Amino acid sequence: MANILREQGVAVIDADLIARAVVEPGLPAQRDIAALWPSVIGPDGRVDRKQLAAIVFADPESKARLEAITHPRIRERIAAEVAALAAAGHRLVVLEAALLVETGMYRELDGLVVVAANEAAQVSRIIARDGCTREAALLRIRAQHPMADKLRVASHVVDNSGSAAGTRARVLEVLQAITEAGS
Repeated sequence: MANILREQGVAVIDADLIARAVVEPGLPAQRDIAALWPSVIGPDGRVDRKQLAAIVFADPESKARLEAITHPRIRERIAAEVAALAAAGHRLVVLEAALLVETGMYRELDGLVVVAANEAAQVSRIIARDGCTREAALLRIRAQHPMADKLRVASHVVDNSGSAAGTRARVLEVLQAITEAGS
C-alpha cells in the first residue's frame, strides 16, 4: 500500500525504518537492549533483529520491556518527521505501522486504514520477507491484536488477500476518499 501511495505523491513515514534507526549502535535504545539481552548484539554493535524477535515473541514480558525501550523513541521520531513534512507543505502524511491499534496510537491520527489479509497470506508473506519458520510467523501474527479488533476501529479497509491489481484499485479508492474528505 505504501508504495502505491508514494507513487501518487503521498508522504509516507515507515515506522519499521524508524524502529531500526532508534536501535543503531551507540544510541540509548541500543544500549538499553544490550543491557537486557547482550546475546542479541553483534560484533559490530548492531541488534540482531532475528535473535531479538525470537526472544520477545516467545515471552510477553520481554516484549513489553522492548516496547518500553523503543516505542517512546519511535513516537518521538515520528512526531518530528510529521512536523517536518507539514512544514514542507505536505497536507497528507501516511504512517505505515503494524502496531497502531496495539499501542493506541491510532487514536492520535485523523484516520486509520487497515490493510487486511487472511492468515495464510500473512504467514506466507512473513516467511518470504523474514526467512523464518511457519511457527515463528504465527507467533508474530498472534502477538498482535486480532484483525477483527483492527477492523472495528478502521476508517477504511484494504483487503490485501487477492490480486495486486485489486489491492492497487482499492488503495486508490481509499486515497481518493481521504483526499476528498480533507478538501
